[in-house]
Amino acid sequence: MNIYTHGKIAEREARIAEKLRERADGEGSVQVHLDPTMEIDGAKVFAVYGKGGIGKSTTSSNLSVAFSMLGKRVLQIGCDPKHDSTFTLTKSLIPTVIDVLEKVDFHSEELRPEDYMVEGYNGVQCIEAGGPPAGTGCGGYVVGQTVKLLKEHHLLDDTDVVIFDVLGDVVCGGFASPLQHAERAVIVAANDFDSIFAMNRIVAAIKAKSKNYEVRLGGVIANRSRETDQIDRYNAAIGLTRLAHVPDSDHVRLSRLKKSTLFEMGDSPEILGIQKEYMQLAERLWAGTPALEAEPMKDREIFEFLGFE
Repeated sequence: MNIYTHGKIAEREARIAEKLRERADGEGSVQVHLDPTMEIDGAKVFAVYGKGGIGKSTTSSNLSVAFSMLGKRVLQIGCDPKHDSTFTLTKSLIPTVIDVLEKVDFHSEELRPEDYMVEGYNGVQCIEAGGPPAGTGCGGYVVGQTVKLLKEHHLLDDTDVVIFDVLGDVVCGGFASPLQHAERAVIVAANDFDSIFAMNRIVAAIKAKSKNYEVRLGGVIANRSRETDQIDRYNAAIGLTRLAHVPDSDHVRLSRLKKSTLFEMGDSPEILGIQKEYMQLAERLWAGTPALEAEPMKDREIFEFLGFE
């Protein structure tokens, strides 16, 4: 490396460090610092969180289709090392960003968009960020590299909606990194103790990020639940709103087995009802939801709060 190149790198690192000092996470934060120069401009960006296995990928994929049916240009980014966020859209497990970067020894300039982005059902563009091998790295790096590629190839210029489907209920710096880019974070939860307990921790993480980033809570999507009484009771207590209710339906399970979205599962009254719920959710999010200032409970407090007398 020559002196000129070394000087340019040092100059860039100093500039980024200064920006990070200006926008460091709130007091007591243990989240990793992110490059503030890698921001998504123009598109509406949503980050979908929730307890592991609660149906975030199903929710994200069907919400992506609903946005596309409103005529929006949609990009869905899976942020799970399992890289299974988009398979109902693409009918396959597509290569991850980390996979393709490894093949070119992390020389991103050698990649083309078609190397890592696949068009799915109804024109939804799909990317799987992937992740480092277990115990070897941070998911925040993966999300950062994905956004960097999108900006380098100007793929965000033609995008109206970006949906980040985020790994489980992990709220470390790495998997909180989509919150740097999102306008609204939405939480998927079932009407049960474990889902709501996890949701409370996610609310706390989003609140911490919102001190220095533009992301705000958008609300809760009730999923895989016949009733919503516990979710609604919790929401009322801390200041959240239920955005949608997708019932516990066997059609949802079958759609995953058939590698299909719910918009490809026929026209029975039950399926049409779920499709309508997703369409209304997309319309509501596109129109803009209020920024919710929810106040999460302490762990012991929510432990006592949930359940029946």
